[in-house]
Amino acid sequence: MSLTVTDLSCARGGVPVLEGVSFTLEPGQALELRGPNGSGKTTLLRTLAGLQSALDGGIEAPDGAIAYAGHADGLKATLSVAENLRFWAAIYGGGAIDAALAAFDLRGLEERPAGNLSAGQKRRLGLARLLVTGRAIWMLDEPVVSLDTASVALFAAALKTHLAGGGSAVIATHVDLDIGAGTLDVSAFRAAPAQGGAFDEAFL
Repeated sequence: MSLTVTDLSCARGGVPVLEGVSFTLEPGQALELRGPNGSGKTTLLRTLAGLQSALDGGIEAPDGAIAYAGHADGLKATLSVAENLRFWAAIYGGGAIDAALAAFDLRGLEERPAGNLSAGQKRRLGLARLLVTGRAIWMLDEPVVSLDTASVALFAAALKTHLAGGGSAVIATHVDLDIGAGTLDVSAFRAAPAQGGAFDEAFL
């Protein structure tokens, strides 16, 4: 499943952040977003995932092809590890959770409430959700935050398997995942400052 982005413009809090973003992502490919903090990486990912509307331009992807993993782990604290994964599998119409448990070293924790997990375990469980969505295009915003070196390696392995199976991913990360990804510097698409200045606009 391909993702084609054409002359995309997007905003944060109603203020234009990026404009003219264009790229094509084919099955098996990954794209890493570069740029300093505040440059628009998260805004771009959320727009691509359909969590906020674009100001202009086009996003072409098959319906139901995109899954998003942001800074929040998206877990229900009172549900067990297995129950959380089954919940997301049901939401997305995915399948069994066994592969997700194995890929993120969660075996033996199936019955533990998510609220009792360590920060790293919660993050691994949050990422394991991706494997039960059945979706081909992953939008990933700093996916390895709170993960130690061994857990980063688990995530990189899961991502490589996803790509090898014809999936794709757009990733904002400061960690080298060694997945042979292309890069896109979002700083090159920074939107022009609004006319009039912030002081004037505050009173319009």
